[in-house]
Amino acid sequence: MIELHINDGIAEVVLNAPQKLNALNEEALAELSQAYDDAEAAGVRALLLRGEGRAFCAGRDISTVDPANDDAYAYLGGLVTPLLKKMAAFPAPTFAAAQGACLGVGLGLLVATDVVYVAENAKIGSPFANLGATLDSGGHWLFTERLGAHRTLDLIYTADLMSGSEAVAAGLFSRAFAADELLDRTREIVARVATGATGAFLASKELVAQIRDSRVGLWTAMEEENKAQGVLCGTDDYAEGFSAFIEKRKPVFQG
Repeated sequence: MIELHINDGIAEVVLNAPQKLNALNEEALAELSQAYDDAEAAGVRALLLRGEGRAFCAGRDISTVDPANDDAYAYLGGLVTPLLKKMAAFPAPTFAAAQGACLGVGLGLLVATDVVYVAENAKIGSPFANLGATLDSGGHWLFTERLGAHRTLDLIYTADLMSGSEAVAAGLFSRAFAADELLDRTREIVARVATGATGAFLASKELVAQIRDSRVGLWTAMEEENKAQGVLCGTDDYAEGFSAFIEKRKPVFQG
């Protein structure tokens, strides 16, 4: 179900089970984890996650789940959470292009990705009210952080879904594109970022993670930025970036 393609320093991880809306079972989660391991081992400079067909990922594949004997904690705590942590810590900028359904674990994949672009007609929310379950995979954190308590509980209680355009307008994700432009536009951006100063990007990625996870104050965050910049100023890419600016040419970063 999971495919990995590497070209020009860019990894493209593809959820390829469109007949079931790329829903994830235990085997697919293991394959996805392995794809991120392989991409890291290859030393890629950027990663794009996408889904084939009319949905990005409809969540957990529950087609073979026996509700009477299901251990959702083992599935989420033992399989999903470790994968999302691995994805969030990937040592290169990561992007997702998400169309159609982005629900449950599928939403979690987006939470664990650095930059998310969605199709204008994507469907995002919490369908769990219809299952007698609760939003998982980081959905509560994402919605409460970006939407506030009232809107979060509205979505959870009603199971209403937001469009991609609505989600971007509300601050959930970065940009919304027309569905037929989403992948091309995302690939263009990923290719541009992959030629950039990825060492500096990773410093920013770590700083944003610190701020998000610890809610540090402005001055603490600023001091951490200062420290990171102090390290970066000793790198080749830092010197190249400044030299290119002064010489009015395009920089060539090594990453």
